[in-house]
Amino acid sequence: MEARNNENKKEKRRSTFAILFYINRTKIRKDGMCQLLCNISIDAESQQVGTKVSVNPTLWDSTQGRATGRSQNALQVNKSIDQLTERIKKHHKEIKESLGFVTAELVKNALKGVAQKPLTLMKLFEEHNDEFKKRVGVDRKKEAHDLYVVSYNHLLAFIRKKYDADDVTLRSLDLRFYEDYDLFLRTDRSLQQKTVHQHLYYFKKITKRAFNQGTLRRDPYMKLFPELPPLKSRHLKLEDLEKLMQCQLDKANLRRARDLFVFSTFTGLCHADLTKLSDEHIEQASDGSLWIHMKRQKTRTEFNVRLLEIPLKIMEKYCPEKKDKHIFHVYGRTYMGKLLKEIAKICGTGHISFHKARHNFGTHITLSQGVPIETVSRMMGHKNITTTQIYAKVTDKKVDEDMKRLRLRTASKSNKVTLYEDESLRAAIRYPKSRKAKTNVQPLNNQ
Repeated sequence: MEARNNENKKEKRRSTFAILFYINRTKIRKDGMCQLLCNISIDAESQQVGTKVSVNPTLWDSTQGRATGRSQNALQVNKSIDQLTERIKKHHKEIKESLGFVTAELVKNALKGVAQKPLTLMKLFEEHNDEFKKRVGVDRKKEAHDLYVVSYNHLLAFIRKKYDADDVTLRSLDLRFYEDYDLFLRTDRSLQQKTVHQHLYYFKKITKRAFNQGTLRRDPYMKLFPELPPLKSRHLKLEDLEKLMQCQLDKANLRRARDLFVFSTFTGLCHADLTKLSDEHIEQASDGSLWIHMKRQKTRTEFNVRLLEIPLKIMEKYCPEKKDKHIFHVYGRTYMGKLLKEIAKICGTGHISFHKARHNFGTHITLSQGVPIETVSRMMGHKNITTTQIYAKVTDKKVDEDMKRLRLRTASKSNKVTLYEDESLRAAIRYPKSRKAKTNVQPLNNQ
């Protein structure tokens, strides 16, 4: 009985493939002929394929799916049916051998001459990078494209070493490939954990692309998440920020990089937005204050930030060298990273980046100063307030200050706070349905 059930399961899993030819008798042309149509059915999925063949409906045998008789039209129709059947079966076989699976849509596309998407990993990666390059200057940055090129070269080097080849099929990708590539990046390339994470993310993006376009039936790495090193701090300590701002720097390029970092700290602008910042983004309010009003490059969401004294002084400093509408001449991302690394070493602040500058803004400049998180979210151009909550990592000093204020409030005789010691409150908690307005509990004073 068990053996029979297993056989039945195998039958259910067996792929079905059928080709059916027919004519639509409801759509007879002026010459009395009907169009020959074909239906390709694979595993409960079907696709209709039209032909240029005309059929005399009086000659059509619907049970046989062919024309009857020896007339010229009948011979021509049946010959076309045989040729098309052969082509469909050929495409079906080739697609299944290359992908490991086949769908009616893939067969139809092959018949129509629709270009088949790359079936190998590096070809697909190359296609991705070519498309990305075309978007540089539109909605993509050159620096981002350069990183994808570096990642492509890492993956190519791995395949050459591991498989002595220049490419591998998408269908051959498995967990072992992923783990070996991870090890290769850490050992042969001597990359740090964060950089390894980045290249594994790019690799996963290519396999996801293969799945989305139908060249992979499933994404083998959908549930895999590259390991990230624990983040010690998303923002600089206040003392390090002060050290950075007061540090003496001899080189002009270092001073510029430091000034741009500080500007980002006081405005929340990322590197891409800082590069784009121009005169048209500076607006004056009715009270005379100046504001940055623009859309984030990354999310296309609008944001408004008031220019405080320090960023205004930085703008004034570099105003004489302006050559066009842009506020600053901003170094490229890679070169800027090298300069910030050198600055951190000179000033003794530890790692700094524009990512940290943005966290400085979200933590030190706004949230720690009592700016509501909803306002901060709007100023930073976040689509969702949950993103802003990542930045809501207040400093130890701020926590200490808040707790001291809370202690003073609770210690005040005029603002006595009763909690579970109050019998009526305890009763209300125990019996919520019977709770009445008789409880005499005073709320915390937020003033």
